[in-house]
Amino acid sequence: MKSLAVFASGGGSNFKAIHHSIISGKILGKIALLLSNNPNCGAVQFAEETGIANAIFNNSRYPEKKNRDDAILEILQDIEPDLIILAGYMKKIPDSVVHHFKSRIINIHPALLPKFGGKGFFGMKVHQAVIEAGEDRSGATVHFVNEEYDKGPIIAQENVIIDPQDSAESLAEKVLKIEHELYPQVIKAYCEDRIIWKNNQPKIEEAIEN
Repeated sequence: MKSLAVFASGGGSNFKAIHHSIISGKILGKIALLLSNNPNCGAVQFAEETGIANAIFNNSRYPEKKNRDDAILEILQDIEPDLIILAGYMKKIPDSVVHHFKSRIINIHPALLPKFGGKGFFGMKVHQAVIEAGEDRSGATVHFVNEEYDKGPIIAQENVIIDPQDSAESLAEKVLKIEHELYPQVIKAYCEDRIIWKNNQPKIEEAIEN
């Protein structure tokens, strides 16, 4: 069983979807820790309700960035998770953490990368940009995290069709629905050692049915 750490800043809907997949036995893992910059967010509340350990790292508790980054790395090294999952985390992961946990940090982005990714593309801003660009489809992308925003190797993507009457808000609802399906699928594959590398790109092997 793989040990998992989750970063979240908001309501935690992906965090909850992952937790549900673990409780239902679909994911062979255990969430050892939730890390957040927002002590009042829904993700932290859910962690406390379900007995998941949580830790807060923000400017008020750690005014100096280096001290904050060092503290994040230290707590992660203490538990040494097999996989770190970004689930709506609104801060950049420290480079020291990315280096230590190379190819062990994943993120889900609410668009079809490499389009509509990078610094400043998050939340509703992504969906608004997609609508304004006149795209006929969008979706969700799960990728490994490196030192650059949304530039890590892509693991999996899922599409949604954009209808002419869609707004940024209605598109966000469509994309979030597939996020809740795609992210647990990728985490399940990781926990089953089915993410392999070919030509420096990750690929999910199909599960073998018993």
